Amino acid sequence: MPAVSKGDGMRGLAVFISDIRNCKSKEAEIKRINKELANIRSKFKGDKALDGYSKKKYVCKLLFIFLLGHDIDFGHMEAVNLLSSNKYTEKQIGYLFISVLVNSNSELIRLINNAIKNDLASRNPTFMCLALHCIANVGSREMGEAFAADIPRILVAGDSMDSVKQSAALCLLRLYKASPDLVPMGEWTARVVHLLNDQHMGVVTAAVSLITCLCKKNPDDFKTCVSLAVSRLSRIVSSASTDLQDYTYYFVPAPWLSVKLLRLLQCYPPPEDAAVKGRLVECLETVLNKAQEPPKSKKVQHSNAKNAILFETISLIIHYDSEPNLLVRACNQLGQFLQHRETNLRYLALESMCTLASSEFSHEAVKTHIDTVINALKTERDVSVRQRAADLLYAMCDRSNAKQIVSEMLRYLETADYAIREEIVLKVAILAEKYAVDYSWYVDTILNLIRIAGDYVSEEVWYRVLQIVTNRDDVQGYAAKTVFEALQAPACHENMVKVGGYILGEFGNLIAGDPRSSPPVQFSLLHSKFHLCSVATRALLLSTYIKFINLFPETKATIQGVLRAGSQLRNADVELQQRAVEYLTLSSVASTDVLATVLEEMPPFPERESSILAKLKRKKGPGAGSALDDGRRDPSSNDINGGMEPTPSTVSTPSPSADLLGLRAAPPPAAPPASAGAGNLLVDVFDGPAAQPSLGPTPEEAFLSPGPEDIGPPIPEADELLNKFVCKNNGVLFENQLLQIGVKSEFRQNLGRMYLFYGNKTSVQFQNFSPTVVHPGDLQTHILSGPAQPPASPRRPSSPWGSRLTQLAVQTKRVAAQVDGGAQVQQVLNIECLRDFLTPPLLSVRFRYGGAPQALTLKLPVTINKFFQPTEMAAQDFFQRWKQLSLPQQEAQKIFKANHPMDAEVTKAKLLGFGSALLDNVDPNPENFVGAGIIQTKALQVGCLLRLEPNAQAQMYRLTLRTSKEPVSRHLCELLAQQF
Repeated sequence: MPAVSKGDGMRGLAVFISDIRNCKSKEAEIKRINKELANIRSKFKGDKALDGYSKKKYVCKLLFIFLLGHDIDFGHMEAVNLLSSNKYTEKQIGYLFISVLVNSNSELIRLINNAIKNDLASRNPTFMCLALHCIANVGSREMGEAFAADIPRILVAGDSMDSVKQSAALCLLRLYKASPDLVPMGEWTARVVHLLNDQHMGVVTAAVSLITCLCKKNPDDFKTCVSLAVSRLSRIVSSASTDLQDYTYYFVPAPWLSVKLLRLLQCYPPPEDAAVKGRLVECLETVLNKAQEPPKSKKVQHSNAKNAILFETISLIIHYDSEPNLLVRACNQLGQFLQHRETNLRYLALESMCTLASSEFSHEAVKTHIDTVINALKTERDVSVRQRAADLLYAMCDRSNAKQIVSEMLRYLETADYAIREEIVLKVAILAEKYAVDYSWYVDTILNLIRIAGDYVSEEVWYRVLQIVTNRDDVQGYAAKTVFEALQAPACHENMVKVGGYILGEFGNLIAGDPRSSPPVQFSLLHSKFHLCSVATRALLLSTYIKFINLFPETKATIQGVLRAGSQLRNADVELQQRAVEYLTLSSVASTDVLATVLEEMPPFPERESSILAKLKRKKGPGAGSALDDGRRDPSSNDINGGMEPTPSTVSTPSPSADLLGLRAAPPPAAPPASAGAGNLLVDVFDGPAAQPSLGPTPEEAFLSPGPEDIGPPIPEADELLNKFVCKNNGVLFENQLLQIGVKSEFRQNLGRMYLFYGNKTSVQFQNFSPTVVHPGDLQTHILSGPAQPPASPRRPSSPWGSRLTQLAVQTKRVAAQVDGGAQVQQVLNIECLRDFLTPPLLSVRFRYGGAPQALTLKLPVTINKFFQPTEMAAQDFFQRWKQLSLPQQEAQKIFKANHPMDAEVTKAKLLGFGSALLDNVDPNPENFVGAGIIQTKALQVGCLLRLEPNAQAQMYRLTLRTSKEPVSRHLCELLAQQF
């Protein structure tokens, strides 16, 4: 290596980099690097003290080696020593090395902090900027704790240089994002906001970034920034390109600052001060006017800067949604971009118009561009633009243009990209349901949808058409006729077979009078598809066949022959085999009256939010709710209210891990058990020749649990064990040296099923093992001697307790009286919530161990929130409902200290586990959590709204719940408060 003089700017580094680049192989590069590392190590360990220049050179080499991907395990102390140098270049290299290589947990952090403190106190603006950049780059909590109080002081100090203020603002922003609790802005708030009036545009730009972040958490503290932001924006918009020469970008004055100011204003509602609002409206109009002016340059940079301000202006206009004139002008401006040659502009225009379509002021203006949007859907080459066009058609749809838009989307669906087909299917299904002129058109549309894109028609879509057909008597005959004709196609999608199987099984009798669709013809048509379908569909068809026996007695012999076939009775799939055996026995043993009762027509589904819309919201991701479920309500729209999706019984035989309540179930068959007491009817049919309906068990089959006077009080830790299950359904409820009790449960609407697992941890057999469930005065317990029957359909729950009005009904299965050592037994509980309740049931476990009696009483983890049904709401609907629940007795509020670390993700998971839906973009403070749901009981539904406000600085929470029943509000508030 040639000799290097100290004046040639680290020539040794340049030579080393050149050597690395000239290496012809990886091995040669590694060899050269190892040689240099050995040389540097020897220099650092040598007795002779190195001067600042040499340290800087060698530290630079180490930094370059690290950037090549090699580990560096020495040289850190030498880099720290460079921080004490008075030369800018040496100090710069030291800070650079530390920012890149020093870990935030390094032992050297304290030495580094001392050097940074010295530089911040030096009042040398260059050194202060280097120190601030280092703090921002490392951004560790320890650095935040050390300097969070000093940086605001530097930021607002009158003698700080402009460059230092810029660096301080951005450094503070970095620390705030990393550790919000470390940045105390209370005393500095007004002075930080006043930076918006600073003469230096760079300081204003940095300050706007900081204030935008701060005001999202504490909007009230920074609301004075609105008037200052409007004033600064007005000066920029009204200035000529020559007025701000240093900050003019291709004839556009301060575009970055303008965009930041517009985004800051979107954090607040429209200004209340008439003068400020008038000045802001004038600014927005000026931006829209300038967009119409001919460009001052043909450079793409000019149009990009100009359009960036324009689109941010339109976003602010949409956010305010209070100026009809501006909204219409914004829509017209976006309409000009729909045919622009730039793909990005077309994309952004379509995206912005989607939001404009939800405003009552601009909806009609958006509709005028329907032909252009349809053309974009057909001709755009970029799939993302086509997807935005489909979104816009969905958003602009109302009753006046629904048929045209649905028709065009169906036509496009035949050639649509595979990536967006499922989403378009969901949109078509929602629009067809929401704006159906008549139900026959809706049925035709959904069946056509299945025909065109059957592979992309999710269960929610064809569930929904079944709900609506079941709920509407006037369309059932037409639906049966239409689906019968659709099934005659040679190539018929399996989803069409599912829909056909269900509808013909329920309403095939409505078209049986026509010889062309007689019962034998219907059966043969369905059975011709049987062997081509999946197991789930074949299971549904078997349910249709047993329905046919009830509807058309003349088909009984033919269907029994199919069920009796070896391919069914000895089928490898246990679900099909079980259905064939049970249906064959049912059709052979049951009397006509019993058969008619068990296989009666499905009742109407309760009305509730469309599951298709919920699926589309999930697919679009968080924050998409407002765009999908817009605030517009077309008074002429004819929403078809179906209800919840049918809960089929095509899943496998119930087991501890099975889908007990149909939560993940496959398509709905014409399910046999539909009426109250149907489960008991099946027991009577298969257990004895006399098939007489009964509403309860016989004395030989069942007995009531002992009353509360027969058991002891709950164990001391019962409440603590219960609290662990408020937000979860599975886990270990109790464990000691003898016994372990595990819980696995599922709940849906007002029904639940719980598995209790009792494990003998000893090597000695438990004798007289008897677990019972009791509840003083509020719960009736029914214990079966045979296998537990599945609960009645969640859509129409039946109770074996007749008309006795209680709060909870629990049906339990008797367990074995002996539990061998090391063995585990399982108990099934079917739970029905009849009314709202405050105290949970008690689980009493009695047994003998080694001759000594053992008794244990626990609180069963069944709390009122288990019957929560999450409910999605738009912000407008939430606040309207919140105001309706304004009576003092309807609200419960609690302010309490946090018992666990305050983590946003953990809090979110607990609220979801509690059962409510979390609503995004509802609370003005994004740190708060807002939820909504409905407590489902058999007797009534209790709406519930909640708001949780965490205060990380004080380590406190404020929880507010509003429901339509006072006891429920208080109880839910107590339950949820104990989780944080």
